Amino acid sequence: MGALDEAKHKGQELLGKAKEKVGDLTDNHSLQAEGLADQAKAKVNQAGDEVRDAVRGRDRDEDDLRSQR
Repeated sequence: MGALDEAKHKGQELLGKAKEKVGDLTDNHSLQAEGLADQAKAKVNQAGDEVRDAVRGRDRDEDDLRSQR
């Protein structure tokens, strides 16, 4: 998975958590649901990226080791 995709999806997940928390604090059920949906979408995207990398025969840990050399 590309670093840009990883950052984008992690940001989306964190934004979802923030929306959920704000929804909790304000008792806004719509915002809570939107936050949960954002988190779920980010996790699906992350899983999809990992599947794509596995199909391509790439392992993120191996890529990290290569970049350290």
